[in-house]
Amino acid sequence: MKYLFTLIVAFALSPTPWECPSYQEDENKYYVVHSGFSLLYDERYEQARWVAYELNENEVKGGFERTNKFLEDPLVPTGSAEGTDYKSSGYDRGHLAPAADMGYSEKTMAESFYYSNMSPQTPSFNRGVWKRLEEQVRDWALQYHQVFVVTGPVLQPNLPTIGINKVAVPNYYYKVILDTSSQHRQMISFILPNEGSSASLKSFVVSTDSLENLTKINFYPKLKEEIEHKLESKSNIQTWKWNE
Repeated sequence: MKYLFTLIVAFALSPTPWECPSYQEDENKYYVVHSGFSLLYDERYEQARWVAYELNENEVKGGFERTNKFLEDPLVPTGSAEGTDYKSSGYDRGHLAPAADMGYSEKTMAESFYYSNMSPQTPSFNRGVWKRLEEQVRDWALQYHQVFVVTGPVLQPNLPTIGINKVAVPNYYYKVILDTSSQHRQMISFILPNEGSSASLKSFVVSTDSLENLTKINFYPKLKEEIEHKLESKSNIQTWKWNE
């Protein structure tokens, strides 16, 4: 019993991962920690407001194959979305933290298929421009040895829904990538409409400040204030190495 109590206290006192945005739990929002990523689940929309994780070059090399076994998230107190919500909806179960980013262990791969990590994406988006951006992020993890990623849907009132649990269908998705390994820290943010596109990824780059204004999320709050302001006020397209 004493050992169990020690574990509970240690977990309660463990620091929030460095890459996590600011958050406040309430009756609708729940902070969840998995092996490879953290997330803030919003019950009102039946999906995560954000998913945050660190990705390094060794993790990118992975080795574990996709399970393709979608599961309800056992750590979401109210229950996550489920398979019937997506069935015959016309939308893909789009990963927020990509399975390919979580292929470095059997557990992280399995957890990447929790419905808390899914969001309804049009097939042309999920299998097209979103996939291209995911590949670009993995390429940056290889080039810079380590990056931090925060990604998610733009959740707003009055979105259309699917399924009995009323899973919201976002109009837009975002990613914010931070590289701390370079001589000068750099950050880049994207916002993409939930539709297919053959446009260059560079055309979806926005300043992190503008993305924060849209999502009402404070990204990378543990950066020193002056560094955070400098990185978030620019779009920084030219300082990143592109594989396009």
